[in-house]
Amino acid sequence: MDQENVSATHTVAAPAEKAFAVLADPATHSAIDGTGWVQTPVDRAPLTEVGQLFRMTMYHSNHPNGYYRVVNKIQVLEPQRAIGWTTGEEKEDGRLEFGGWSWRYDLAPLGPSETAITLTYDWAPVPQYIREYIRFPPFGPEHLTNSLHHLAELISDR
Repeated sequence: MDQENVSATHTVAAPAEKAFAVLADPATHSAIDGTGWVQTPVDRAPLTEVGQLFRMTMYHSNHPNGYYRVVNKIQVLEPQRAIGWTTGEEKEDGRLEFGGWSWRYDLAPLGPSETAITLTYDWAPVPQYIREYIRFPPFGPEHLTNSLHHLAELISDR
């Protein structure tokens, strides 16, 4: 695959403020995830600033441990407009190591009660040594669409 990112867009019947509030709440991420890999938030504080870290427990049958934990670092946070993070791991010595892939949600208000949301997964910065044991993207094309539909359901329930 020549392209090093994938994205999908979905329109939700809610203002951008409401959609952003759901995305900025780590407790909602397992319900949004279209793969079922995201399990529970370790850090439950709302996402409020660039550089903020938040950890999640994960499960993937192909992971050597099955269950594992990731650390995410906020790269972009523009309330009602965009939120994104890069994912990595925390080593036993406390050192953080990020793999180079990132998630980003862009929100475009279409009126007072409608928002187009684009979810992008980007792996362009992933170094070759990681690409030797992880195939990118590590999920099917339906994952992003599923995630956006789950997000729309959460937004409508609030």
